[in-house]
This record gives sequence, structure tokens and C-alpha cells, in this order.
Amino acid sequence: MPSLRLSRTLCAGLLVALLATGGTVVAQIEDSGRGVAPIASSGSFEVSGVRVDVSGPTAEAARIGGWRLAQRKGWDMLSRRLTGRPGSLPDSTLDSLVSGIVVENEQIGPNRYVARLGVLFNRARAGSILGVAGETLRSPGLLVVPLQESGGAATVFERATPWQEAWARFRTGNSVIDYVRLTGTGPDALLVNAGQVSRRGRGWWRTILDQYGAADVLIPQVKLRRQWPGGPVIADFTAGYGPDHHVLTRFTLKVDRAESIPALLDEGVRRIDTAYQQALREGRLRTDPALSAPPPGQPAPAAAPSDTGSETPGADFSATAPEGRTTVSIQFDTPGVAAVASSEGALRSIAGVRSAVTTSLALGGVSVMRVVFDGDPAVLAAALQARGWQVTQGPGVLRIRRPAGTPTPTPSAAPVTPAAQTGG
Repeated sequence: MPSLRLSRTLCAGLLVALLATGGTVVAQIEDSGRGVAPIASSGSFEVSGVRVDVSGPTAEAARIGGWRLAQRKGWDMLSRRLTGRPGSLPDSTLDSLVSGIVVENEQIGPNRYVARLGVLFNRARAGSILGVAGETLRSPGLLVVPLQESGGAATVFERATPWQEAWARFRTGNSVIDYVRLTGTGPDALLVNAGQVSRRGRGWWRTILDQYGAADVLIPQVKLRRQWPGGPVIADFTAGYGPDHHVLTRFTLKVDRAESIPALLDEGVRRIDTAYQQALREGRLRTDPALSAPPPGQPAPAAAPSDTGSETPGADFSATAPEGRTTVSIQFDTPGVAAVASSEGALRSIAGVRSAVTTSLALGGVSVMRVVFDGDPAVLAAALQARGWQVTQGPGVLRIRRPAGTPTPTPSAAPVTPAAQTGG
């Protein structure tokens, strides 16, 4: 009898342990607090660091006057940057060009407003006024894997990190790099983690890149070294790319207080983005041909060795897609969550569409979906028009709308997975 009681007790303990373990696994998969969704990247011209100091009869009047002044200063800065000469426009015209004001820092008094602001200008309208042609150099979609090392632990999306938050805050409108930024929710932490960064096998990398509609991978890395709790923090940054983690640049930044870590990481993101853009213009950013899916009936190309000192052979980022396959950015209205699911479902139902992933979500506005399509974008546009969409076609971009009065359909395909709602 004692042995029987012991067996029952042991079995009960094992059952509790198994239930606890199963609950932990489910919690790890379903946890939605691991990542941060990227801000909407609308492609607007952005002017940052506009300083204003305005007085007014009330705090609200001073603030409005400060924003008006920021629009004028921002337009002058944008004109000098793009055309090399100053520019000015009436406030009524600027109101139609400005798509947003970003408050970087502000101090509001009873009758005074002191702030550092950013101004977002509509790219199409501002470009037409300034006579600036659209950006001719643009990379394909590149998956961002922000790797942070702190306290001896390397983390990507296993839990929320300040480094991933910094990349989520970064506005990509002025960059020639087409970043595919993930939220870290759903299967992201299982597919893209610190262990995956060290893997060199192209087969699994091809699967991941195809899942998110990307052509290659960027691995920006930061190593945080804290001198003492709350004290100075030293950050070693590395701009890497590709499964073999080729390094473009390294640099070190330091702040005196731990409270300044977000500003430190924001500056690191800005410098790394500058390094990626420069490398793209100089032709040093090259895709690994082994990451492209081979044509039917042909073996996959062999991976280039990574331990040689010479430049890794590969195609330029301007010609990375396999023959006959294109990656198209589709802008679509998202008044609610149902519009996201129905639009993705509509795209996936079209023959030739390999993946449709929302990379920039703006509920109540215009979101961006990245679609990998086996064929010409004109064929995809025709298929959408045949399904009742109003389609406006641009270079590598489609703008789709439902006709006025058409209700948003309920998606008939499988329910949207977390991976289809990730950000770039």
C-alpha cells in the first residue's frame, strides 16, 4: 500500500509538471508582448530636427504657431536638401503638403512653446512642386533581424528588446532600403531568433525569406555594456547582411546615463541605415544567389564560401528575383482589421501569388502589402481589376481601392495568421 500511494503521488506530480510545461509552451507561442509593431512607413519626405520657439496669448495658440513655423522651416530645409536652393510656400499650400508633425521634444508654457519637431511631407505632391523625380535606386525587400547582446544573452524576438523597439520607431521614408520589419509576435520568435542568425544553411533561410516576402536578410547588431546600474552605457554596433553575416561597418557610441539608451539606439539605427544605403549605391550590397528559389527542374545554386577574403559573388540587389517573379508593393485602404484580412485573402486567391504579407499597418488609413507574384505586375493589376478593384499602377507599386459603396467582403480563405500581420 505505501508503494501504491507513492506511485499515485508520483503520477499526480508528473501530471501537474506536464500540464505546467504545456502551459508554458502555449504561453510562449501565444504571448503577444514580445515585440513592437513598426510605425506606418508611408514613404513621405521627412525633415527632422526643426527647432521652434514661439510665444502666444495662450499655450494652445503658441503651439499652433510653433507647428506653422515648423512647416515653413521644414519646407525650406527639404528644398535645400533636394534642389540645393531655399524655398517657401504659403501656409495654405503647406497645409495640403504636410502629412504629419512628429514631436521629438517639446516644452509648453502658459504662453510659450519651445520644441524640436519633425515634419512629414507628401512625397508625390512635394516632389512635383520641387521638380524632383521619384527615387530610381531602390532595394528589394530585405528582412531586418535586430540582434541585441546584453548581459551575455543574445536576443532577437524571443522577448521585447530596446534594439527592436528602436528599429520599430525608425521612419524608413527617406531610405532607399526597403526594410521588412517584423513585430515579433506569432511565429516570429520561433522562425527568426538568435540561433537562426548563426545558421548558414540556405534552405531554411529560403523558407523564412519566402514566408515574409523578402529577398535577403540584414542583421544589425548591438552589444550593450553597462558600467554600473543606471550609469554609463557603451554600445558596439555592427551592420551585417546575408546568412554569412558579412560586416559593412562597426562603430561604438556611449551615453552617460541608462535613461538615454533609447536615444543612443536611435542614433545607432540612423548610422546603420546610412551604411546600408551607401553600400547599396556603391554596389557592395549583394544578394546570395543561393537564396533565390531555383527554376523548376534545375538544382539550387551552391552557396559561396564565406571564409575567403574576396568579395562574395552574387547579383546586385537591383536584380534579385528569380526569372519571371516580381515583388510588388500594394497600397490598400484599411478602415478596420476586417479590411486587412479580406484584402490579403483576395490577393492570395489570385493565381500566381506566392505570398501576400502586410508590412505596414495603418488602421484608419492606407496600409502597404508586399506581394510576391509569378508574372508581370500588369498581369496582377488586370487580375485585380477583374475582381472589381480599382487599380492605379506605378513603378513597382499598385494602389487598389474598392468602388464606393462596395462592402468589405469577409475573407473566404484561411484566417489571417500572425505572420501575415507583421511589419517592415
